[in-house]
Amino acid sequence: MTETSSAWRNWAGNVVVRPARTVAPNSAEELAAAVRRAAADGLRVKAVGTGHSFTAAAATDGLLIRPERLTGVREIDRTAGTVTVAAGTPLKRLNETLSAHGLSLTNMGDITEQTVSGAISTGTHGTGRDSASIAAQIRGLELVTADGSVLACSEKENPEVFAAARVGLGALGVITAVTFAVEPEFWLTAREEPMPFDRVTAEFDQLAAENEHFEFYWFPHTGNCNTKRNNRSPGPAAPPSPLSAWIEDELLSNTLFRALCALGRTAPATIPPVAKISSRALSARTYTDIPYKVFTSPRRVRFLEMEYALPREAAVAALRELRAMIERSRLRISFPVEVRTAPADDIPLSTAAGRDTAYLAMHQYRGTSHHAYFSAAEQIMTAHGGRPHWGKLHSRDAGYLAGVYPRFDEFRALRDRLDPQRLFGNDYLRRVLGA
Repeated sequence: MTETSSAWRNWAGNVVVRPARTVAPNSAEELAAAVRRAAADGLRVKAVGTGHSFTAAAATDGLLIRPERLTGVREIDRTAGTVTVAAGTPLKRLNETLSAHGLSLTNMGDITEQTVSGAISTGTHGTGRDSASIAAQIRGLELVTADGSVLACSEKENPEVFAAARVGLGALGVITAVTFAVEPEFWLTAREEPMPFDRVTAEFDQLAAENEHFEFYWFPHTGNCNTKRNNRSPGPAAPPSPLSAWIEDELLSNTLFRALCALGRTAPATIPPVAKISSRALSARTYTDIPYKVFTSPRRVRFLEMEYALPREAAVAALRELRAMIERSRLRISFPVEVRTAPADDIPLSTAAGRDTAYLAMHQYRGTSHHAYFSAAEQIMTAHGGRPHWGKLHSRDAGYLAGVYPRFDEFRALRDRLDPQRLFGNDYLRRVLGA
């Protein structure tokens, strides 16, 4: 196990911490020993992933646990339909390994840089009519608790811990391994198509019901959206040509988009006219490939993000209110608003807990002031009973969150039992969970 003391910053650069010490354990046993030592020295403990959270959920001035040595697939059980993977494994590596064995997760988010533990702890999700977030696909967890013990949990073993720790915010312990349900690899056909704002909002319920995975992006200051429908296919593979993929995913969506965002940051008045042009730049296309190559895409333009989970039936009204707010304000928004869905699940602090959900995600280019936009958007989202994404910027506290999560007190009671001294606490958890 290596030990250092140096600053750490997240992907967006808005969170910087200087822990007293940093460790990169090779095993659950080494991690447990580091936790016991930190507790004896009076240090708080937090684990980080690759830093794709925009909040200070993993911030600490005590012991910071790095994930880079706690990686790799431990076991693939074809009979049970599961894979067990070390918690620091990046989703990209997990997806590549599963594909090499002819297997796949059922659903996933749109980036692969996150570690598996970071992704599940903050409630990372994709979009799906029937298939839910990454955390909902978990079948078992290994967790180092505040007393330094290694706890295995599943529906049959420590089920109350398993129920909550799937989206645990790092408040219940440090995850060292995750067991996911997997299935034989399948083909997905993606259909990407521009669509007017009025049409996509009028047909939203139908589009979400008719497609296994539906999402769309609305470009502020325009009436234009880009839609994406992913559905299972008998194949064969028909991926985008290398040139088409480079033009759409690298040149337009990253290189050119970054340049336009930088222009907008320098000259905000250019954003509305540029948005009208750039929102028409992406053309319709259809392609078929293995799941992770369809679900995910490169994200090289850095930004800050706020996302709210709303009752599915409130999504269109909230989006229309957001559009009206932007139109009557002096705000200039260069990033599209992303809309996705998820079915209800049974995880206490999942943003889809107990209700069919729609997600509205607002972004601002890094270095551009986001406060006025996010504050105004948050007022709209909370008026609809929205739940903020745990890893994205928001201002909500435990008082508000207790009112939108029916099992909030159940989670806090479990935290009191597992970590009464708040070894895994920090300022963010104090705000969102209370003392």
